Amino acid sequence: MLDYHLHLWPHDESSVSYRLDQLARYCEEAARNGVSELALTEHAFRFRDVRAVVGSFWDKWGHEPTSPLMASYFDFHARNALDEYVNFALAAKSSGLPVKVGLEVDYYPGQMDAVGALLAQYPFDVLIGSVHWLGSWQFDDLDNAEQMAQWESRDVSDVWAAYAEAFDGLTSSGAVDVVAHPDVIKVAGHRPSAIAGYWDAMAASAATANVAVECSSAGWFKPVGEQYPEGGLLDRFVAAGLAFTTASDAHRHERVGARNADLVALLLQRGVSELASFEARQRVMVPLVH
Repeated sequence: MLDYHLHLWPHDESSVSYRLDQLARYCEEAARNGVSELALTEHAFRFRDVRAVVGSFWDKWGHEPTSPLMASYFDFHARNALDEYVNFALAAKSSGLPVKVGLEVDYYPGQMDAVGALLAQYPFDVLIGSVHWLGSWQFDDLDNAEQMAQWESRDVSDVWAAYAEAFDGLTSSGAVDVVAHPDVIKVAGHRPSAIAGYWDAMAASAATANVAVECSSAGWFKPVGEQYPEGGLLDRFVAAGLAFTTASDAHRHERVGARNADLVALLLQRGVSELASFEARQRVMVPLVH
């Protein structure tokens, strides 16, 4: 069993030291939850190197009230060096900890070639991709009242259409191996009345790109109260023959491997018997249950 989505820092911390004992605790908690392989996937926006490549992209949407919020977000988070992070992850792997070297990469429209070129310089095992914002709006920043207020002024169907378009851009970019929490747009509980068309589009995008799909327990701990992806979308991914990873999206050791057994049950119910493991960005299928 896998947990292919883990972070070193909570979102309210800008930077902390890299510690092998912290990662060892992650591995111990994972083992307690039946997880034998982890991928360390810190947010790419945490790193100055990525910030230098994408620039102040929010200026493209300078008219949006959320643009200054995005600027502040990057000022707070982009404080770390990618070299130090990768070297730490490699050292952890060399020490015998069951970890893979990864990164969580956001979608930057029109800039994914440049982002991919930067990341290709590093020995990553796996890159997972996410859509966390539309324009400069961070639709899943649940602790920011200004970001959440945007849900009240936007048409939910338009939001989902924009998300599906961004999802397609991310998967087709070739920059990532796995798409993380694929329907995270539902995180605050907002869904259009006609949702099936968006699920169909997302499944088609993932299938065309042949990316693996993350099945994540994180949604059970959010207002939406269910896994990513929810049943109807998961069914479509399975029908498309896509490969899966399982993940917790943990930002602290207590959540590593959380409800992993429930994710396994969802996949087994749908006839999925293998998961996608990665080494040097090459996919290797492993048994879902050992």
